[in-house]
Amino acid sequence: QEQLVESGGGSVQAGGSLRLSCAASGYTSSTYCMGWFRQAPGKEREGVATIDSDGNTSYEESVKGRFTISQDNAENTLYLQMNRLNPEDTAMYYCAAEGYGGWCHDLRAWRMHFWGKGTLVTISS
Repeated sequence: QEQLVESGGGSVQAGGSLRLSCAASGYTSSTYCMGWFRQAPGKEREGVATIDSDGNTSYEESVKGRFTISQDNAENTLYLQMNRLNPEDTAMYYCAAEGYGGWCHDLRAWRMHFWGKGTLVTISS
């Protein structure tokens, strides 16, 4: 059974950094389009970054130049390095997988079929 487990969230001050991890089991994450999404209180879930099996990436405009998505194929793990964090980045962050070999670079949550339970990121000013 496919499973995604996020870790690495926490509370940091503005300007700080965090690295999120997502351990995949039950399938090989590198064969699918994978992504990070986030949902702030009272807001809709939004795409943050995606990466596919060829290493192509896409980013939401507000995180470009600050966040980097990557994956370790040997460890079947997805990462999100987040630098220069600001309070607007506060949200629950979710790891997701498209899971069926499709495309996911428009950062739409509905394309993703498998989801983790999330890890909370809180940025204080």
